[in-house]
Amino acid sequence: MYTAVITGASSGLGAEFLKVLSVKKDVDEIWIIARRADRLEKLKDKYKSKNIVCIPADITNEEGLDSYRLLLADRKPNIKYLINNAGCGRIGEFYGSDSADQCAMVELNCRALTAVTAITLPYMKSFSGVLNVCSIAGFVPNPYMTVYSSTKAYILSFSRALRFELKKRGINVLAVCPGPMKTEFLPKAGIEKGVSKAFDQLPYCEPYSVAKNALNALDKGHAVYTPRSFYKFYRLLAKVLPHSVVMHLSKV
Repeated sequence: MYTAVITGASSGLGAEFLKVLSVKKDVDEIWIIARRADRLEKLKDKYKSKNIVCIPADITNEEGLDSYRLLLADRKPNIKYLINNAGCGRIGEFYGSDSADQCAMVELNCRALTAVTAITLPYMKSFSGVLNVCSIAGFVPNPYMTVYSSTKAYILSFSRALRFELKKRGINVLAVCPGPMKTEFLPKAGIEKGVSKAFDQLPYCEPYSVAKNALNALDKGHAVYTPRSFYKFYRLLAKVLPHSVVMHLSKV
């Protein structure tokens, strides 16, 4: 029996990954992790075609990680997919910002993702995959999303290096780097209409399409998936132009 694990599964892109996995024939069981137990239970009731295991946990603290670690040790699942989707962001100038908010991004986006991956990998075999939700912000530092873009650069680098290490084990690692999507992430990050002209003008990505195509790219052995031609071009610019130049385009 094959198991998929999704962090940050209660809403947004995480819920879309669940929707895609609910019809995949190579997955029998899906573990969904998030802090909001009521949201997880509603999702479990929605998808009856799979055995869904709800894990209400805060993966930024050791208690939450321990509950996941103990469940793995008890059930010893054969994990086909690990989807590290949990993340948060914040827009605004770093100078004068709330230190707790800034550090929370590092805790969730970097530390928790790293911990969950390390805990999960011993339960993954050949032809399995790790999917890390990154962002176009990972390509170039983004002024006014300074810490967020830095955490996404970490995820991109982590994904590439880990993929190199795990090739010999037959485990692929993919970083999915979408642009903005209409999910809970934006208002929580303080990104409302009119707050940033750049965000108002950017083309948005469709969450279900991102989830479906990212999983397909993972299955095909790709290292990075970036949706939409606009963001593929931005990714190219980030490779060929100095970051000092591209930062003027990426500032929000």
